[in-house]
Parts: sequence; structure tokens; C-alpha cells
Amino acid sequence: MTAVGTRPRVAVVYHFFPHYRRAVVEALAGSTVAEFTFIGDDHEYLGSVEPAALGPDVRFELAPTHRLGGTFMWQWKAFTIAFDRRFDTLIFHPVPHWPCTWMGAIAARLMGKRVLFWGQALLAPPRGLNGFVRRALNALPHEHLLYGRRAKALLMQLGWDASKLHVIHNSLDFVRQSALRGTIDHDRLVKVREELFGDATVPVVACPSRLIAMRRLDLLIDALARLAARGRRAHVLLIGDGPERARLEARASELGVRAHFEGACYDEARLAELIMASNVVASPGRVGLTVIHALTYGVPVVSHSDPSDQAPEWEAIVPGVSGGYFEPGSVEALADALDPWLARPMADPATASACRSVVERFWNPGYQRWAIERAVLGRPADDLFDRREEPIRDDSPEERGSRQG
Repeated sequence: MTAVGTRPRVAVVYHFFPHYRRAVVEALAGSTVAEFTFIGDDHEYLGSVEPAALGPDVRFELAPTHRLGGTFMWQWKAFTIAFDRRFDTLIFHPVPHWPCTWMGAIAARLMGKRVLFWGQALLAPPRGLNGFVRRALNALPHEHLLYGRRAKALLMQLGWDASKLHVIHNSLDFVRQSALRGTIDHDRLVKVREELFGDATVPVVACPSRLIAMRRLDLLIDALARLAARGRRAHVLLIGDGPERARLEARASELGVRAHFEGACYDEARLAELIMASNVVASPGRVGLTVIHALTYGVPVVSHSDPSDQAPEWEAIVPGVSGGYFEPGSVEALADALDPWLARPMADPATASACRSVVERFWNPGYQRWAIERAVLGRPADDLFDRREEPIRDDSPEERGSRQG
């Protein structure tokens, strides 16, 4: 355990740190109340996600990973880190099919270290064999760092003390994205629409996503055809690529829905103007960090209403404020959910402000750093600013959030 008057020495153990984790990693690296070291590989063992380019101030140590078959992974250092005297607190990214994470968490507890898990924990009530395994894994740490409040509620139903369940949310690079947003004016958005569709007056629905069946983008095209029949014409902008592209192109052509397929895009400046040129982002299937991406640029998000089939970022959708929900699988309900957002002008200031306020309060690296610092210092979980104790440093969490903006 940490001696009185000393800063916690924390090892954050991941398989690797993806590009969308860079901002929060660098925020934690600048902590003045704890010393964070980041342990992981320099690439993903499944090879599908780009690694983060971490800055020189980040203490990073290489921990190679080895694919065992399927999604099973072996990372020996995730176990041996439990015996490293440099660290008194370990934060693991828990995945059931990573055996070294199980071994490391158990060994660290036996060594008297504090163990925290940083992850989704549960998306739905645990059932069957898979549920049994997840319950066992989630019982290992002293405390959890959770992406969403639904996971907290599910763990509380299993008997967890609420004070040990820290909702830290999730984030992208809020600072950079906010800066990009400030460089794009209304005239540029009009030009983007004209370049894509030849007409800037027709509202646009966007979806930045891999074009795969589980995203149910066919529902989106069908919903826009339904809206056109009602007199509400809209174009669709699909940002991404994948095996469903040809089928979606054919469906849009068949139904007379004007569609632009941008293809895969990794240029954040281009993504910013594409998203901002849209009235609303729609994700008929499961949605995750796309919610935070869109809201940061001031664009509301519509997705389905089943929380058991959603990622935690879905919680940032506040109906009527930052988007809306629709009944899963219903074309008519999706059309109804999109309609009010299509009636608002592009880059509507009131809508943009409401969307960004959700991210500014909870879903940004500044908030994540504040919440994680509380956890490693042993403070009780505090999910809302109006219930917080005195700030950890000399500034308030609100001020920290504004600095991130």
C-alpha cells in the first residue's frame, strides 16, 4: 500500500494503447497527485486498430503480446508486474480471454497492492456460462473504473458498494477536436455539402462507421426513403468502408436516396468538416465513441434504445438535447427520431451548444483524469460534480474541463 504522504505509483496495464486513448494517457502522465506508468505493446495483437503516438512525457514500458488463437492473448508482463516493487497500484484493462490479466490481478492482491479494473465491466445482466466468467473476473479488483452508469448499476445489483465504482466515462482528443471545430466556418460547411451532393439546402444524415451488417445501415437508407415519402428529403453521408458497401449503394439507388460514400477516412480535419456539415449522425446498430466524436463537433446522435445492445457512450445521448432513441429494427421509429433534427438548420448554434455541453461535463480527458486520480487516491466514487468533495488540486473539475476545451 502507499505510504502516508507519498504519491501513488500506478501501473496502467493494457494490451496496447490505441490512438483514441492518447489524449487521456497524456493527461494522466501530467498528474501532480500520482505517478502513472503505462505498460503495453506497441501494436494491437489483432492488428485492426492504430496505436497511439504517445508524447515524450509519457512513461511507457513495452509489454509484448502474443495471440493464442481467436481473441485469446498472452501478455506475460501483465502477470509479472504484480511483483514489481516500483508500483503500489495496478490498473488492468479486463478481458475474460486474457489469462495473464486474471493471474496478474490475483497475484497483485496477494502481494498487498491495490487493483483497479478500467473497462466496460458489464453491458447487460450476466447470464449463462459467459455471465459466470464475467462475474468472476469483475470480482477480482478492489475498485472499478467504468465507462458508464449502467455498468455501475449492474455491478451494484451484484452486491458492489457504490463508493468503489467510479464512473470515469470515455473520451477522444477533446482539445484537438475543439480547435479544429473553431477553424471551420459556415461558408466552408456549405461548400462541403455542395462538393458532396451539389446542393447545400437539403439536410444530411451522416454515419462514420465500418460498413458492416451489424451497423444496420440498411435501416438508415430505408428510413430516409420513408421520410422522403412524407416530404422530408435528406441525403446520407457514409464515412467508412467495408463489405456492405455494394449492397448499401444498390439499396440507396433502388429507393432513390441520394448517398455519398466517402470511404475510410483517418484525417481528423476532414472528419470534422464532414460531421459538422451534417444535421445529425445516425447509428441504427450499436454505437460507441462515434457518439462522443459527433457531440464534440456539435452534432446530435440517433441510435436504438436497447441498452443491453449498446456501448457505454450511448449514455451521452440525451433525448431532445443531444440526440434521440428509436425502437430497435423499426424503420418508422428511426424516421420519427431523425425528423426533428433534420428540421433544424445545419450547425444550429443552440443544438451545437447542447451537444458539446454533454462532452464538456463528463466525456473528456480532463474529467477522466480527475475521476481516475480520485480512485487511485482512495476517494469514494463521485459521479456528479454537485456531489464532489474538495477538488484534488487548486482548481475545480469544471475549470479543468474548460482547460481541456
